[in-house]
Amino acid sequence: MQWFDALVQGVLLGGMYAQYALGMALMFGVMRIVNVSHGDLVILLSLIGISLATAFGLGPFTVMVALVPLALALGWLLQKAVLNRVVGDDPLPSLIATFGLSLALQNLMLQIWSANSRSLPGGGIESRSVEIGSIYIGLLPVIVLLAATGLTLGVDLVLKRSRFGRALRAASADVEAAAMTGINPRSVYAAATAIAVGILGFAAVFQSLRSTVAPADGAAQLIYAFEAVIIGGMGSVWGAFIGSMVLGITQAIGFRIDPGFGILAGHLVFLIVLATRPQGLFGKD
Repeated sequence: MQWFDALVQGVLLGGMYAQYALGMALMFGVMRIVNVSHGDLVILLSLIGISLATAFGLGPFTVMVALVPLALALGWLLQKAVLNRVVGDDPLPSLIATFGLSLALQNLMLQIWSANSRSLPGGGIESRSVEIGSIYIGLLPVIVLLAATGLTLGVDLVLKRSRFGRALRAASADVEAAAMTGINPRSVYAAATAIAVGILGFAAVFQSLRSTVAPADGAAQLIYAFEAVIIGGMGSVWGAFIGSMVLGITQAIGFRIDPGFGILAGHLVFLIVLATRPQGLFGKD
Protein backbone atom coordinates (compact mmCIF):
# COMPACT_ATOMS: atom_id res chain seq x y z
CA MET A 1 0.00 0.00 0.00
CA GLN A 2 2.88 2.39 0.69
CA TRP A 3 4.06 2.06 -2.92
CA PHE A 4 0.55 2.73 -4.21
CA ASP A 5 0.49 5.80 -1.96
CA ALA A 6 3.85 6.87 -3.45
CA LEU A 7 2.35 6.47 -6.94
CA VAL A 8 -0.65 8.66 -6.04
CA GLN A 9 1.50 11.31 -4.39
CA GLY A 10 3.86 11.25 -7.39
CA VAL A 11 1.00 11.91 -9.81
CA LEU A 12 -0.16 14.82 -7.65
CA LEU A 13 3.39 16.20 -7.51
CA GLY A 14 3.57 15.79 -11.28
CA GLY A 15 0.58 18.11 -11.57
CA MET A 16 2.68 20.92 -10.10
CA TYR A 17 5.58 20.14 -12.41
CA ALA A 18 3.22 20.07 -15.39
CA GLN A 19 2.36 23.72 -14.80
CA TYR A 20 6.06 24.60 -14.89
CA ALA A 21 6.62 22.45 -17.95
CA LEU A 22 3.69 23.62 -20.07
CA GLY A 23 5.09 27.10 -20.63
CA MET A 24 8.53 25.60 -21.24
CA ALA A 25 7.06 23.15 -23.77
CA LEU A 26 5.50 26.05 -25.65
CA MET A 27 8.63 28.23 -25.72
CA PHE A 28 11.40 25.64 -25.94
CA GLY A 29 9.59 22.73 -27.55
CA VAL A 30 7.56 24.67 -30.12
CA MET A 31 9.27 28.05 -30.63
CA ARG A 32 12.83 26.78 -29.91
CA ILE A 33 13.41 29.71 -27.54
CA VAL A 34 15.60 28.86 -24.55
CA ASN A 35 14.22 30.86 -21.60
CA VAL A 36 16.62 30.46 -18.70
CA SER A 37 14.56 32.94 -16.65
CA HIS A 38 11.55 30.57 -16.66
CA GLY A 39 11.90 29.57 -13.01
CA ASP A 40 12.68 33.11 -11.86
CA LEU A 41 9.45 34.32 -13.46
CA VAL A 42 7.53 31.75 -11.37
CA ILE A 43 9.17 33.05 -8.19
CA LEU A 44 8.69 36.71 -9.18
CA LEU A 45 4.99 36.14 -9.78
CA SER A 46 4.73 34.18 -6.52
CA LEU A 47 6.26 37.02 -4.52
CA ILE A 48 4.04 39.60 -6.23
CA GLY A 49 1.00 37.45 -5.40
CA ILE A 50 2.06 37.13 -1.75
CA SER A 51 2.54 40.90 -1.54
CA LEU A 52 -0.91 41.51 -3.04
CA ALA A 53 -2.50 39.10 -0.57
CA THR A 54 -0.71 40.73 2.36
CA ALA A 55 -1.45 44.31 1.31
CA PHE A 56 -5.12 43.90 0.40
CA GLY A 57 -6.17 40.79 2.34
CA LEU A 58 -6.92 38.81 -0.83
CA GLY A 59 -7.63 35.09 -0.97
CA PRO A 60 -5.52 32.81 -3.18
CA PHE A 61 -8.00 32.57 -6.04
CA THR A 62 -8.54 36.33 -6.05
CA VAL A 63 -4.77 36.68 -6.24
CA MET A 64 -4.81 34.30 -9.22
CA VAL A 65 -7.40 36.45 -11.01
CA ALA A 66 -5.08 39.45 -10.59
CA LEU A 67 -1.84 37.60 -11.27
CA VAL A 68 -2.64 35.77 -14.51
CA PRO A 69 -3.37 38.95 -16.55
CA LEU A 70 -0.20 40.48 -15.11
CA ALA A 71 1.74 37.37 -16.17
CA LEU A 72 0.24 37.57 -19.68
CA ALA A 73 1.35 41.20 -19.99
CA LEU A 74 4.79 40.35 -18.62
CA GLY A 75 5.24 37.56 -21.19
CA TRP A 76 4.14 39.80 -24.06
CA LEU A 77 6.57 42.52 -22.90
CA LEU A 78 9.39 39.97 -22.52
CA GLN A 79 9.00 38.81 -26.11
CA LYS A 80 8.54 42.30 -27.56
CA ALA A 81 11.33 43.99 -25.63
CA VAL A 82 13.93 41.22 -25.40
CA LEU A 83 13.35 37.94 -27.22
CA ASN A 84 12.19 39.31 -30.58
CA ARG A 85 15.58 40.98 -30.85
CA VAL A 86 17.50 37.73 -30.44
CA VAL A 87 15.17 34.98 -31.73
CA GLY A 88 16.44 33.02 -34.73
CA ASP A 89 17.74 29.65 -35.86
CA ASP A 90 20.58 29.85 -33.33
CA PRO A 91 19.24 29.35 -29.76
CA LEU A 92 22.41 30.77 -28.16
CA PRO A 93 21.41 34.49 -28.29
CA SER A 94 18.09 33.82 -26.52
CA LEU A 95 19.89 31.68 -23.95
CA ILE A 96 22.39 34.45 -23.21
CA ALA A 97 19.69 37.14 -23.09
CA THR A 98 17.44 35.20 -20.71
CA PHE A 99 20.42 34.20 -18.56
CA GLY A 100 21.13 37.89 -18.07
CA LEU A 101 17.44 38.47 -17.36
CA SER A 102 17.52 35.65 -14.79
CA LEU A 103 20.40 37.28 -12.91
CA ALA A 104 18.67 40.66 -13.03
CA LEU A 105 15.38 39.22 -11.73
CA GLN A 106 17.12 37.41 -8.87
CA ASN A 107 18.88 40.57 -7.74
CA LEU A 108 15.69 42.64 -8.14
CA MET A 109 13.76 40.17 -5.97
CA LEU A 110 16.48 40.18 -3.34
CA GLN A 111 16.41 43.97 -3.28
CA ILE A 112 12.62 44.17 -2.90
CA TRP A 113 11.76 41.09 -0.81
CA SER A 114 15.15 40.13 0.76
CA ALA A 115 16.29 36.51 0.94
CA ASN A 116 13.60 35.44 3.40
CA SER A 117 11.22 32.70 2.36
CA ARG A 118 7.47 33.28 2.56
CA SER A 119 4.22 31.64 1.48
CA LEU A 120 0.72 32.58 0.38
CA PRO A 121 -1.94 32.09 3.06
CA GLY A 122 -4.64 29.80 1.73
CA GLY A 123 -7.24 29.94 4.47
CA GLY A 124 -6.70 26.28 5.30
CA ILE A 125 -7.08 24.85 1.79
CA GLU A 126 -3.38 23.98 1.72
CA SER A 127 -3.76 21.54 4.65
CA ARG A 128 -7.10 19.90 3.87
CA SER A 129 -7.11 16.28 2.77
CA VAL A 130 -9.47 13.41 2.04
CA GLU A 131 -8.91 9.91 3.43
CA ILE A 132 -9.48 7.10 0.92
CA GLY A 133 -8.78 3.79 2.58
CA SER A 134 -5.45 4.28 4.29
CA ILE A 135 -4.30 7.00 1.87
CA TYR A 136 -4.62 10.72 2.52
CA ILE A 137 -5.03 12.83 -0.60
CA GLY A 138 -4.51 16.57 -0.25
CA LEU A 139 -7.24 18.84 -1.63
CA LEU A 140 -4.78 21.42 -2.96
CA PRO A 141 -2.66 18.89 -4.95
CA VAL A 142 -5.86 17.56 -6.55
CA ILE A 143 -6.85 21.11 -7.57
CA VAL A 144 -3.35 21.64 -8.95
CA LEU A 145 -3.56 18.42 -10.99
CA LEU A 146 -6.98 19.32 -12.38
CA ALA A 147 -5.76 22.81 -13.29
CA ALA A 148 -2.68 21.38 -15.00
CA THR A 149 -4.81 18.94 -17.00
CA GLY A 150 -7.21 21.69 -18.07
CA LEU A 151 -4.38 24.04 -19.06
CA THR A 152 -2.65 21.32 -21.06
CA LEU A 153 -5.86 20.44 -22.86
CA GLY A 154 -6.51 24.12 -23.60
CA VAL A 155 -3.04 24.77 -25.01
CA ASP A 156 -3.18 21.59 -27.09
CA LEU A 157 -6.51 22.61 -28.60
CA VAL A 158 -5.23 26.12 -29.33
CA LEU A 159 -2.13 24.77 -31.08
CA LYS A 160 -4.00 22.19 -33.16
CA ARG A 161 -7.34 23.80 -33.96
CA SER A 162 -6.99 27.58 -33.91
CA ARG A 163 -5.71 29.96 -36.54
CA PHE A 164 -3.20 31.27 -34.01
CA GLY A 165 -1.89 27.75 -33.37
CA ARG A 166 -1.42 27.09 -37.08
CA ALA A 167 0.37 30.43 -37.46
CA LEU A 168 2.66 29.63 -34.52
CA ARG A 169 3.56 26.20 -35.87
CA ALA A 170 4.19 27.66 -39.32
CA ALA A 171 6.43 30.42 -37.92
CA SER A 172 8.33 27.87 -35.82
CA ALA A 173 8.90 25.62 -38.85
CA ASP A 174 10.04 28.35 -41.26
CA VAL A 175 9.91 32.03 -40.34
CA GLU A 176 10.51 33.32 -43.86
CA ALA A 177 7.91 31.05 -45.47
CA ALA A 178 5.39 31.99 -42.78
CA ALA A 179 6.02 35.70 -43.36
CA MET A 180 5.42 35.23 -47.09
CA THR A 181 1.92 33.89 -46.32
CA GLY A 182 1.02 37.02 -44.36
CA ILE A 183 1.90 35.82 -40.85
CA ASN A 184 3.70 38.29 -38.58
CA PRO A 185 6.11 35.98 -36.70
CA ARG A 186 7.02 38.60 -34.10
CA SER A 187 3.40 39.20 -33.13
CA VAL A 188 2.67 35.47 -33.06
CA TYR A 189 5.71 34.82 -30.88
CA ALA A 190 4.72 37.66 -28.53
CA ALA A 191 1.25 36.15 -28.08
CA ALA A 192 2.73 32.67 -27.53
CA THR A 193 5.17 33.93 -24.90
CA ALA A 194 2.32 35.80 -23.21
CA ILE A 195 0.43 32.48 -22.96
CA ALA A 196 3.52 30.64 -21.71
CA VAL A 197 4.18 33.16 -18.94
CA GLY A 198 0.45 33.52 -18.24
CA ILE A 199 0.40 29.82 -17.34
CA LEU A 200 3.14 30.56 -14.82
CA GLY A 201 0.66 32.87 -13.10
CA PHE A 202 -1.34 29.77 -12.14
CA ALA A 203 1.83 27.90 -11.17
CA ALA A 204 3.02 30.81 -9.01
CA VAL A 205 -0.14 30.81 -6.88
CA PHE A 206 -0.14 27.05 -6.41
CA GLN A 207 3.59 26.95 -5.68
CA SER A 208 3.35 29.62 -2.99
CA LEU A 209 0.38 27.78 -1.46
CA ARG A 210 2.15 24.40 -1.42
CA SER A 211 5.43 25.63 0.06
CA THR A 212 7.52 28.68 0.84
CA VAL A 213 9.28 30.63 -1.91
CA ALA A 214 12.45 32.74 -1.89
CA PRO A 215 14.25 34.74 -4.60
CA ALA A 216 16.88 32.03 -5.10
CA ASP A 217 14.36 29.22 -5.75
CA GLY A 218 13.93 29.78 -9.49
CA ALA A 219 16.66 27.36 -10.54
CA ALA A 220 14.76 24.34 -9.18
CA GLN A 221 11.59 25.22 -11.12
CA LEU A 222 13.65 25.70 -14.29
CA ILE A 223 15.32 22.30 -13.91
CA TYR A 224 12.05 20.45 -13.26
CA ALA A 225 10.36 22.12 -16.24
CA PHE A 226 13.31 21.37 -18.53
CA GLU A 227 13.54 17.74 -17.43
CA ALA A 228 9.79 17.18 -17.88
CA VAL A 229 9.88 18.60 -21.42
CA ILE A 230 12.89 16.49 -22.41
CA ILE A 231 11.44 13.31 -20.88
CA GLY A 232 8.12 13.83 -22.64
CA GLY A 233 9.53 14.98 -25.95
CA MET A 234 10.01 18.44 -27.44
CA GLY A 235 7.07 19.88 -29.32
CA SER A 236 4.41 17.88 -27.47
CA VAL A 237 2.42 19.57 -24.70
CA TRP A 238 0.90 16.23 -23.64
CA GLY A 239 4.42 14.80 -23.74
CA ALA A 240 5.47 17.49 -21.25
CA PHE A 241 2.47 16.55 -19.09
CA ILE A 242 3.40 12.84 -19.09
CA GLY A 243 7.05 13.77 -18.53
CA SER A 244 5.96 15.71 -15.44
CA MET A 245 4.08 12.65 -14.19
CA VAL A 246 7.15 10.46 -14.72
CA LEU A 247 9.32 12.96 -12.87
CA GLY A 248 6.87 13.31 -9.97
CA ILE A 249 6.33 9.56 -9.58
CA THR A 250 10.05 8.86 -9.73
CA GLN A 251 10.76 11.44 -7.05
CA ALA A 252 7.93 10.18 -4.81
CA ILE A 253 9.19 6.59 -5.04
CA GLY A 254 12.76 7.79 -4.46
CA PHE A 255 11.67 9.61 -1.30
CA ARG A 256 10.10 6.37 -0.02
CA ILE A 257 13.33 4.49 -0.63
CA ASP A 258 15.39 7.15 1.12
CA PRO A 259 14.49 10.77 2.03
CA GLY A 260 17.65 12.01 0.35
CA PHE A 261 17.19 10.01 -2.84
CA GLY A 262 13.98 11.55 -4.23
CA ILE A 263 15.38 14.50 -6.18
CA LEU A 264 18.36 12.46 -7.37
CA ALA A 265 16.05 9.70 -8.63
CA GLY A 266 14.27 12.23 -10.86
CA HIS A 267 17.58 13.45 -12.28
CA LEU A 268 18.69 9.87 -12.95
CA VAL A 269 15.52 9.07 -14.89
CA PHE A 270 16.05 12.24 -16.92
CA LEU A 271 19.61 11.14 -17.76
CA ILE A 272 18.45 7.62 -18.67
CA VAL A 273 15.79 8.95 -21.05
CA LEU A 274 18.27 11.42 -22.53
CA ALA A 275 20.81 8.62 -23.12
CA THR A 276 18.42 5.99 -24.48
CA ARG A 277 15.76 8.09 -26.24
CA PRO A 278 17.03 11.66 -26.79
CA GLN A 279 13.85 12.68 -28.62
CA GLY A 280 11.81 11.90 -25.49
CA LEU A 281 9.04 9.40 -24.83
CA PHE A 282 6.60 11.07 -27.24
CA GLY A 283 9.07 12.80 -29.54
CA LYS A 284 9.28 11.93 -33.21
CA ASP A 285 12.06 9.55 -34.26
